[in-house]
Amino acid sequence: QERLVESGGGLAQAGDSLRLSCVASGRSSRSYDMGWFRQGPARDREFVAAITWGGGNTFYADSVKGRFTVYRESANNTMYLQMSSLKLEDTAVYYCAADRRSGSSYRAPVSYELWGQGIQVTVSS
Repeated sequence: QERLVESGGGLAQAGDSLRLSCVASGRSSRSYDMGWFRQGPARDREFVAAITWGGGNTFYADSVKGRFTVYRESANNTMYLQMSSLKLEDTAVYYCAADRRSGSSYRAPVSYELWGQGIQVTVSS
């Protein structure tokens, strides 16, 4: 059974850094396009970042561009989200997604077949 498991969340102060990890099991992640999404309180799930299966292309939401970096290590089936200069508005549950449907948008949650359970990131002042 294919699974995605996130780790690395928690509590941080504004300006701090955190790194999230997403491990894919049950199938090699190398054939997946993968992405990160987040959902804050009373908000819809929103796109954060995405990376193509080969790692050659990355995409970011304007709100995180220049602060967050997405990358992957195919050898251990893991995708990462390095978050720097955290802001209060980055507080959310972060979700890992994988297996984007061919031809669909990298930025739309409905494009992805597989999801992790989510992990909380809380940024305080």
